[in-house]
Amino acid sequence: MRIMGLDVGEKTIGVAISDELGWTAQGIETIQRESRKKDYLRIEELIKQYDVGEIIVGLPKNMNGTIGPRGEMCQVFAEYLHNRSRLPVKLWDERLTTMAAEKVLLSADVSRKKRKQVIDKMAAVMILQNYLDAQK
Repeated sequence: MRIMGLDVGEKTIGVAISDELGWTAQGIETIQRESRKKDYLRIEELIKQYDVGEIIVGLPKNMNGTIGPRGEMCQVFAEYLHNRSRLPVKLWDERLTTMAAEKVLLSADVSRKKRKQVIDKMAAVMILQNYLDAQK
């Protein structure tokens, strides 16, 4: 069973999937958010397609460790995912992952337009990879 990593934002959801051994994370897509139901239906398709057994949702925390409105939105989304899928859903501290993803893309000289298209998927990869590395 693979593990799915999600970077949940207001407009998009970045999606990453682990390999079968749970060692590496690969970005697979960025979902353009429409409604909670449509977002979930796409995630459900990916769960089935990749035989996902666990989901990791990035939890944006403030630098002092508190959880703000965006973090609360991610907690609600994670609970909704768990209730719908009945899979284990864990929240994972994602502080600075979007900034780290932006730096990687900048250092690779990716254009601004292209960065905007892949930043959430890249952040999902970093969230999932950090989780996978912490399990070893």
